[in-house]
Amino acid sequence: MGAIVHTSRIKIVREKGPTRRAMIEGFNEPVYYGVHGGIKSFYKVEPEKEHAATLDHIVAATAG
Repeated sequence: MGAIVHTSRIKIVREKGPTRRAMIEGFNEPVYYGVHGGIKSFYKVEPEKEHAATLDHIVAATAG
């Protein structure tokens, strides 16, 4: 097995409803996760503010 090149240190806190705030070590600003569009329709929730879902970030990371 190769050497570990990076360990992510992230703290995620639920704010309200589906909204979560992620503090990622090395970045000053938080990243917000939540629901939008079809996702909020599927879960039948109406957030105060729409945010990208964790699924959006996973797809973006995979697509490069």
